[in-house]
Amino acid sequence: MSEFLVDISGGVARITLNRPERLNALTFESYAELAETFDGFSGNPAVRAITITGSGRGFCSGGDVQGIIAELFAKDMKGLLEFTRATGNLIRSICEVSQPVIAAVNGVCVGAGAVVAAACDLRIAAAKARFGYIFPKVGLSGADMGSAWLLPRIVGQGNANELLLFGDLVNAEHALRIGLVNRVVEDGPAAVALAEEWATNLARGPAFAHTVTKTMVRKEAGMSLRDALEAEAQAQAICMAHPDFRTAHEAYVAKKTPVFEGMDE
Repeated sequence: MSEFLVDISGGVARITLNRPERLNALTFESYAELAETFDGFSGNPAVRAITITGSGRGFCSGGDVQGIIAELFAKDMKGLLEFTRATGNLIRSICEVSQPVIAAVNGVCVGAGAVVAAACDLRIAAAKARFGYIFPKVGLSGADMGSAWLLPRIVGQGNANELLLFGDLVNAEHALRIGLVNRVVEDGPAAVALAEEWATNLARGPAFAHTVTKTMVRKEAGMSLRDALEAEAQAQAICMAHPDFRTAHEAYVAKKTPVFEGMDE
């Protein structure tokens, strides 16, 4: 059985983590294969938006304790660093893929799974979802796989410190209150259904402009206001020179739905 499934249709790539008996825990292989998959989506004209969810009752329970931990104890520092860099590479691939990524968190979402969700651009949680950056519970730093970079930008410094220092589980309503998720929906298929709706809407939109938006949101986090204003001026001028800008205007004048570059008529 494949550790994750990929389906592409209608401009949307759908990733489903597929180890329900292990709450979709990640293995050495799946870290690398998922990173390669996200990297492969960039520049793929058939992919205009991406969703990721888990099969069964969980999103992702983190790294597989049975398949990973025992091997880590046998590794020297070089081997440990190779592993931690590989896990970070997955997060890098999600953050840097050109298309917007939506996480449909259908259940437990802890450890590496919680960082994967944080790396996505949008997060939808089922009411039963639980989030936990549980690294301190196993004697590790809460700063893992980029979590200390991601979380302050999503929930603010104070909330990030609480999540990363205590490592406690938080429910979906708490996650919504601090801004960790965008929406909370009822249990069952609702999270995946809303992620599909959002992804379909994004796929129908201006893919080039969406790529620019995602890029600017990530890059401007480290800029001064003046640098950000200049960067956005240049980015928006580039978008104005792109055919989609004229397409949208002409469709507005004609009172029609725009068909952006790369979309089927």
